[in-house]
Parts: sequence; C-alpha cells; structure tokens
Amino acid sequence: MDEAHPNDRSAVDLYWIPLGAGGRSVRFNGKVYEAVAAWRAGRPRCDIFHTALTVRVRDARFTIEMTPIPSGKPRERGVVAEGAVGTRWAGRFRMFRYEVRRWREGVVPDIGFAVASPVRLTEDEALAREILELLPTVPTAVWGRDELGAGEMWSCNSIISWVLTRAGADVEAIRLPPRGRAPGWDAGIAVARRSATPARLTVA
Repeated sequence: MDEAHPNDRSAVDLYWIPLGAGGRSVRFNGKVYEAVAAWRAGRPRCDIFHTALTVRVRDARFTIEMTPIPSGKPRERGVVAEGAVGTRWAGRFRMFRYEVRRWREGVVPDIGFAVASPVRLTEDEALAREILELLPTVPTAVWGRDELGAGEMWSCNSIISWVLTRAGADVEAIRLPPRGRAPGWDAGIAVARRSATPARLTVA
C-alpha cells in the first residue's frame, strides 16, 4: 500500500492510531491488557493500534471511526450505528455504548498521533462509495466480546476491516506498523467473509 497523495479527488486512506493516544488512562489500561495477553500467549508485547478511515468522493470528505458516545447530537457526527460495550445489559447506559461514525467533513481527534500513516488503500471512487454505503449495515456486536464466534473480540478495528472486506478491498495487502497489533481486525474480516460476495474485488 502506498502513502496518501492529498490532492487526489477520490481516495480511501487508513490511519494506525496508537491506543490511548492523547489520553493517559486508556493508554495505561491498554498496556496492562497487552502485557496480560502477551503473557498468556507466550509472545513479546506489541504496540496496540486503533484504526480509522478517511474517504473522499468528488467534493465530499468523510471520516469513519468507532468511538465512545459523547454528549451532543449524533446526526452532527454522522452516526450510522451504535452498539454496547462489555455486555448488552450495560449498553442501556450511554457510557457503555459505542457509535460508528460516517462523518461528512468530520475529524478524527487523535489523527495527529497516527503512525506510518496515512496508508492509501485505493483511489477508485466506486470502491470508496461502496464503503460509505455499506457502513450503516455493519454488525453491532458487543465491544470486547466474541459474540459472532470470530475467534477474537469485536472492536473498533473490526468495524474498519469488516467494511473494507465487504466492499472488496484487498485487506490481505494491509500491513500493521512494526511490532503492532490491532485486536479485532481479523474478527471483522472473518465475519465479513461469511456474507455474500463483495460487490467489488479489486483496488488500485
């Protein structure tokens, strides 16, 4: 995958954002989680990443990301789906829910911390539009659980890998930064491949 070319009219770019960038609490908890996971798996510790996309089609630009739900109006942030965090029961409360954004002219708050990014995935406008159209149909499984039997937890990375796979992007060609890990990425791919054949099968 090539790095982005900002002046292109249509494009899909992926960002690798270190977990907890810009916030001490999430970063500390992430390091503890990874230390335990690495110990259980008998492997070295890795850096954990959260993914986000920017999608440009002609004169519009969108940001795609899963985030906690803040106060304010969801429509202003381009929210297309919501799900529970931890358990479905806890999801009755806003602090235990997540939202999936398809935010026109929106922002990714921690994008300035991204590593080895942006990564240009495609300049094919039809594929970019397919991603935008598919996003509202993404599974809203409980974050942190493996409700869908994919072999790992559902996470923000699952949302991104699911929509890329369903749209027909070449997810096998996407590489993490060195020593990086994106929990939930493989879950999104696995669940997407259970569905119907993607509308498109090639990318730039």
